[in-house]
Amino acid sequence: MELEKIKQAKTRIIGKQIHYQEEIISTHLLAKELAKNKQNNGKIIIAEKQTGGIGTKGQNWYTGKYNNIAISIILHPQTSISKLEGLTREIAETMQATIKKLYNYELTIKEPNDLLLKGKKICGILTEINTTAETINYLIISLGFNVNEEEFSLETREIATSLKKEFGKNFEREEIIKTFLEILENNIKVKIGLE
Repeated sequence: MELEKIKQAKTRIIGKQIHYQEEIISTHLLAKELAKNKQNNGKIIIAEKQTGGIGTKGQNWYTGKYNNIAISIILHPQTSISKLEGLTREIAETMQATIKKLYNYELTIKEPNDLLLKGKKICGILTEINTTAETINYLIISLGFNVNEEEFSLETREIATSLKKEFGKNFEREEIIKTFLEILENNIKVKIGLE
């Protein structure tokens, strides 16, 4: 993963700090620890491989090494909880717009937190808001996106896919992350109080 390419993202806060690991249990779990420090606002955690990635309904999310995107974003929103309603949908729309802009491929949103390509799951989204009374302590946005994965388990072969599996070529993960971060910050800056 070429982190310098991601650092070139035209954002104000999101992605200016990057924590990168070859292998990790879960980017989301690490993000929860790092989120306790307000200095980590906008920090992204990227891993090549997760051994215990968190998927929908507590299931594991598989991240094949060097093939896919496993990312978590730490934010400290200066806003009310009610303003964050519909956030997961907006994140899904952001990834949808990213893939459309870069490659002109159409992803479909499957409520509440999945993206499909040709009817198969390609991306899962996990959002977590930590609060004390009405105060937001932190917000974590985590994504798993199948980019260049070619190997799928028997359980997932019929229901999951990747860009490479569908289009037969390699895609640049850094390009996807950079574009996603730019569109995301623009889409949610008002909602999370960046402006």
